[in-house]
Amino acid sequence: MLKKKMDFRVIYQGEKIMLIVREFSNRFQQMSGMPINSNETKERLKAAGIDINSKQYRAVMSEMSRDGGGGYTTISAIKKRMSRYDKDGDWINPRTGLAGLLVTDKNCASKNRIVSISESIMDEMFESTKKEFFMENGVHNGDTTNRSEIYQKLYQQTEKNDRLAAGYTLEEYERQYWQAFTDAVKVADPKWEAGKPIMPGVLDRITSKSIDALLVKSGSQLIRKSFERMIKKYPFCGRAFCLIIFMF
Repeated sequence: MLKKKMDFRVIYQGEKIMLIVREFSNRFQQMSGMPINSNETKERLKAAGIDINSKQYRAVMSEMSRDGGGGYTTISAIKKRMSRYDKDGDWINPRTGLAGLLVTDKNCASKNRIVSISESIMDEMFESTKKEFFMENGVHNGDTTNRSEIYQKLYQQTEKNDRLAAGYTLEEYERQYWQAFTDAVKVADPKWEAGKPIMPGVLDRITSKSIDALLVKSGSQLIRKSFERMIKKYPFCGRAFCLIIFMF
């Protein structure tokens, strides 16, 4: 009989402790902020100058929902979160200060497309790629170039809705430049492999325009006119002369 009374007391004390913990947690949350989804909270947000019908606000609510939803918040917390989005509800990259660089369900289908890029950007990427190619003997090493700065400059001069596509397009040009350098070195030295020294002067006459002139759009990619086809067209020439015909 005594044992049963003791068990009952332990259970009762345990439940009492849990109730106290829950009450303390609720009060702490209430002191920390307002219930996110309550009408009172919405009225207080509107009184603080927050447009709860704006795309910014809806983007924040969507973000908080993904993070678990519910709970409590404050006016300053909502304002801080809203500052991460532009008026269209698009996320702003904190490093670049630009929107339109986040892949979403809305823009995923349109990001892989070829768009117009300024010649200055293409020339800058060409020179950067060429410098890296020589410094690393044809081995990719992004640490030796300023490619990230070039992309940043591209994004700054591109409309928001075209920024992802512009970045994709520049990647296509970058890839073609690197491949053109590789092909040119191998024509001059068929035994050359990436990582081995590059013959001096082999790329001196190659320019971004000479490569760009040979690129054609194929779907969502840039492809280069066949090198082998150019050689067959001029079967009488030697390797060096074929290289000049192909590149220029």
